[in-house]
Amino acid sequence: MERWEESLKRARSASRTAGEQTRAASRDYAPDQAKYGSSYAVESAGGQADPKPEPLTVSGAMALAKGALEGVTVKLVGEVSEVSNKAGYKAVYFTVKDQKASLPCMMWLNRYRACGVELDIGALVELTGRFTLYAPKGRMNFDVFSVNLAGEGNLRLQVANLARKLSAEGLTDEARKRPVPANIQVVGLVTSPRGDAVHDVLRTLRRRWPLAKVLVAGVPVEGVRAPQELVRGIECVSRAGAEAVLLVRGGGSYEDLMPFNDEGLARAIASCPVPVVTGIGHEPDTTIADLVADVRASTPTGAAEAVSPSSGELSGNLVARAQAIHDGLARRLERSRVAVDRVATRPVFKDSTYLLGTDMQTIDFLSERLVRTEPARVARERESVDALAARLARALPANTERNRAELTSLTVRMRTAGARIGQRDAVHLDALSGRLASRGKNLVAPYAHELGLAASRLNDLSPLAVIARGYAITRTEDGAVVKSVDQVSAGSKVAVQVSDGVLSCTVDAAAPATDVASK
Repeated sequence: MERWEESLKRARSASRTAGEQTRAASRDYAPDQAKYGSSYAVESAGGQADPKPEPLTVSGAMALAKGALEGVTVKLVGEVSEVSNKAGYKAVYFTVKDQKASLPCMMWLNRYRACGVELDIGALVELTGRFTLYAPKGRMNFDVFSVNLAGEGNLRLQVANLARKLSAEGLTDEARKRPVPANIQVVGLVTSPRGDAVHDVLRTLRRRWPLAKVLVAGVPVEGVRAPQELVRGIECVSRAGAEAVLLVRGGGSYEDLMPFNDEGLARAIASCPVPVVTGIGHEPDTTIADLVADVRASTPTGAAEAVSPSSGELSGNLVARAQAIHDGLARRLERSRVAVDRVATRPVFKDSTYLLGTDMQTIDFLSERLVRTEPARVARERESVDALAARLARALPANTERNRAELTSLTVRMRTAGARIGQRDAVHLDALSGRLASRGKNLVAPYAHELGLAASRLNDLSPLAVIARGYAITRTEDGAVVKSVDQVSAGSKVAVQVSDGVLSCTVDAAAPATDVASK
């Protein structure tokens, strides 16, 4: 209700401003009456008509009203009652209303798409724009520059955009969420130390799982600093050894729960090394922290139940497991007893020689044969070895002496052949050296004469020789040789090269050769 009253006050203020601008525009409109082809009539500021009013054309009146209205920019709040956003339209047409009035609005598509707000019937929106007239139909519209959801709607839009961003990064995926360990020994609790939530959690843990140690991080859950303090609380209890973290608070308005929609808190929950269980508000309340958390409970009590087994359930599980262990051991002992009785009846366990008797007799037979045959075989092998040793002793010296004589003969032959080859190559090399020396002199003489002639011609053609005879070479500032008077003008800087240096000169005048001859 307060928002509607404030919106009405702003509308009245804008209306007064528009009226003043309309009267000013009326006073300034007189010089332009020829533009509309008729006279006009405008009331004075005091509400009295001029003595001789002249009527406006319809176009003139519409132009006057359009100029006055479009000079006013207004911000207003209203509820969307109609929306028309058809394919092919260049603008979105909609209507906003309050308890006493309604206003047709239009917003060009590029502005509408840039604002990121989806207009729905019943949404409370804050508009910024100006009044304008559509002259062909004589209709007034509100030309909207920007639109935002007002109040809680704007907060929900921000939260929805953040949820889409985190979902695109995969922070809300079920695949990355971790299960809560069973029978947790250390529980971290991050909440306000003065709210009811901390008592609900401690009471539930004491009733269901009194063995658990609780690490409490008391932090504010409302206000500007709440998100940073909640992040610090999570870090503290996780560093202190908590196996799971409970992030809880009691119920409240949507604005009260906004600290749990903070992006920094969401990323801290996602990066926490242990599972995070949230119990924020009541059943309908869902925050960004709930979406990112590993487990989401509807209330603080539900969060405590998620990390603690029920004592009755735990006792029943222990009894069931004890009975299962007892039954399993009994069945295993019975099976083992039957197996031992069955094995004990086999012959191998009744007669110790039943299994190895045959093998033992075989070993005896083989031992006897080995004793009989081994001495004769050893004697035969020894005689064979002695014969091979004698043959080796006779053959080795003869082979060595024969190889030594052959090696000496080959050495003598190699030395003789090498001396002959070296002498022949030396004689051939001396003959080639003499021929090369005699031919080299004959080759150099003609070229020496040609080189002298070329050097003499080069000296005659050298520009330095020309300069030495009294001529000069003129160059411009960029180094180009001046060949024509067209390359320079009066005042140009030139460099004149003579035989013993360069003269820096300034051109006083430049005239063609015909002019110089005539003078």
